[in-house]
Amino acid sequence: MVQPATAGSAWPEPAPLDPRTAPVPDYGSGTLAELLPTLAAGQGVPGLAAGLALEPADRVCVFLVDGLGWELLKAHPDEAPFLTSLLASSRGGTGAPIAAGFPSTTATSLASVGTGLPPGEHGLPGYTVLDPDTGALMNQLRWRPWTDPHLWQPYPTVFQLADAAGVHTCQVSAPDFQHTPLTKIALSGGTFHGRLTGEDRMDFAAAQLGAADRSLVYTYYSEVDGKGHRFGVDSDAWRGQLMYVDRLAQRLAEQLPPRSVLYVTADHGMIDLPFDPDSRIDFDEDWELRAGVAVLGGEGRARHLYAVPGAAGDVAAVWREVVGDRMWVATREEAIDAGWFGPHVDERVRGRIGDVVAAACDDVAIVASETEPNESAMVGLHGSMTAVEQLVPLLEVRT
Repeated sequence: MVQPATAGSAWPEPAPLDPRTAPVPDYGSGTLAELLPTLAAGQGVPGLAAGLALEPADRVCVFLVDGLGWELLKAHPDEAPFLTSLLASSRGGTGAPIAAGFPSTTATSLASVGTGLPPGEHGLPGYTVLDPDTGALMNQLRWRPWTDPHLWQPYPTVFQLADAAGVHTCQVSAPDFQHTPLTKIALSGGTFHGRLTGEDRMDFAAAQLGAADRSLVYTYYSEVDGKGHRFGVDSDAWRGQLMYVDRLAQRLAEQLPPRSVLYVTADHGMIDLPFDPDSRIDFDEDWELRAGVAVLGGEGRARHLYAVPGAAGDVAAVWREVVGDRMWVATREEAIDAGWFGPHVDERVRGRIGDVVAAACDDVAIVASETEPNESAMVGLHGSMTAVEQLVPLLEVRT
């Protein structure tokens, strides 16, 4: 039994979380990185292994909905009746989700999907990370400052491997994404087809599925994530987008040609955080958290901290003391050894990972109101290893 504090005594300070206890994604058998290799291997593409227990199909379509987390979908059956009806089909009929990978953020997840590799190998281990060759903070979603994409991520995509093996391969997405560096290094291979509306994407994706005996089609929708960031996942705007995506998925499913399978998945979930100092700790105004940090990377719920020379140990100690009961705080080596970024981290990627990495396990974010005003103003956030951010559906429709 816990005894009450007596006069003159104080509650003991909570112990910092052990970073080895963080719920590391099940790399190799349960993440987004295994999806396309499994599907393409089932189509006879050489050099790929099936990490997920999914039945092969000649014609495969992956519909990725940005921000459609597993827990968010389960919490909104009225807004998404069609997708809800498919929950039992998730992950090959097990009714279980898969994991995004760490950090649970779009650039990292899309690279994991397209390359079939975990973050430690494809090399996009965060929203913003330090380029050790230049010392610049690299935004891997917007690709700023400019960096040669194929030096940054040199591995072939699964789409490229499938196309080379004679599988009819294409991506159907917003026209603006066609020439982005992220598309080039993560989602290229075969042909890109730009379509403005969600309905056009669904119709065209279905037509492409039936264009050959073997086909691998990818299509994407972003505004569930967009409305979540701007208004939160508890908003009417977000729920309206979920309703729209539900209709899109049903529209696509109803047009599947014979010998086809559709998988609906996502890159991460999302959590709303109130705008108060306890939930949003402002790095730009907190002298303790700033001490010894030369560059702040990552995002609010998954931070990369790049220390001034010789200060990494002190930065880790201070962050553990200040936020260690609400965030898993690990040194670079601890995070790598614990497998946060996958079972292997390429040498070229090590320096991109922070000297210290901090991942939220509580309803908290480290924002930066002056240096990151747009990101700090977002209602919905993601990036860490909590279930609401990390778990994503893998819903199946098969003909």
